[in-house]
Amino acid sequence: MDKFVIQGGIPLKGEVKISGSKNAALPILCSSLLADDPCTFENVPNLNDISTIIKVLEVLGVKSAKKGNKVILDPSKINSYEAPYDLVKTMRASILVLGPLLAKYKKAKVSLPGGCAIGVRLIDQHIKGLEKMGANIEMSHGYVMASTKGLKGAHIVFDMPTVGGTENIMMAACLAKGKTIIEQAAKEPEIIDLANALKKMGANIEGAGGSTITIEGVKKLSGSTHSIIPDRIETGTFMAAAAITRGKLLIKNACFEHVRSIAEKFKAMGITIEEKADDTILVEGTSRIKPIDIDTAPYPGFPTDMQAQIMAIASIADGVSTITETIFENRFMHVPELIRMGAHLTEKGRTVTVRGVKRLQGASVIATDLRASASLILAGLSAEGTTEVRRIYHLDRGYEAMEKKLCKLGAKIKRVRGGL
Repeated sequence: MDKFVIQGGIPLKGEVKISGSKNAALPILCSSLLADDPCTFENVPNLNDISTIIKVLEVLGVKSAKKGNKVILDPSKINSYEAPYDLVKTMRASILVLGPLLAKYKKAKVSLPGGCAIGVRLIDQHIKGLEKMGANIEMSHGYVMASTKGLKGAHIVFDMPTVGGTENIMMAACLAKGKTIIEQAAKEPEIIDLANALKKMGANIEGAGGSTITIEGVKKLSGSTHSIIPDRIETGTFMAAAAITRGKLLIKNACFEHVRSIAEKFKAMGITIEEKADDTILVEGTSRIKPIDIDTAPYPGFPTDMQAQIMAIASIADGVSTITETIFENRFMHVPELIRMGAHLTEKGRTVTVRGVKRLQGASVIATDLRASASLILAGLSAEGTTEVRRIYHLDRGYEAMEKKLCKLGAKIKRVRGGL
């Protein structure tokens, strides 16, 4: 397994361009299953998760072509309706083929998904919604077995906002007969981007980005061209990199509105954040980082995907911070690794109390999930001495060429092939 070796203590400076959003690209690529013609997607990040979802689509019969950050998918010759365990086990987003397959081909067999071990993320809301639309679904030998005589519009009220559930039902409803209303829908920017991509294909969708989404089914969808939005979590992570190294970065191809809740918390920590023209954000660190209290929350609240990164910054703040995780019950696996680097952290239930120290110390640490990987890299960039971050395959799932981008900003970070 690859690892990163980081020489810390260097303030980052310069410009960095944010890649397309992984969490937007995954459902949008799956939405191509609904079309009768080829779809072209631009600003698609080069990530392991993207490669995996394309492989899933290819197994179903989609023809794919990729050049740089452009992906062309031709779904006109689908010949299979099964997403196998060997592919689906590596990422949860594979479940997003379920809704499109049911809507267009009236059957699907999808392995129960895997992914980062950050807590239980059930698909019961997906299943309940599709069943209300007329799907027959059963679980058998680790697979979701689904069929329908034809999906029909329905009034679906989620028990709680669910991003994947909202995306699956939205896509299924596009070809269902009649009107579908989704209440307690997720509001994330990725939901809006999926809706925009579907509307370019001919879908009739209103309300995306709000708590109620209305979809009027159509008979068919056509191919289209769509560019993926910038990745708000990568944006937040580079904002954190400027803050924790006390550097100064211009972050380009970034949507400030999507990271507003992150920016407000960083400002409260004494970090300079300025929205510039042309999708650019200026971030400048401070010699004295103030402590912060944070509760993660669904969008537009502070994202759970930034919790580990801001904990790394709080570890060197001048005072005591509290960070409460409300979304996932097992998302503090980075805590013992940060403690190895000298952080003073106390975990109790879903809250971590962070007593800032003057300086983190380089150490050998293990990345346990995608965002934990980012937090340990941030800690290593700030720490005194050498840090080794092992098992960075998690990072490669969600950050495009991160070490290359960091090197251009002055960081001393290198990838070492092989080892544990």
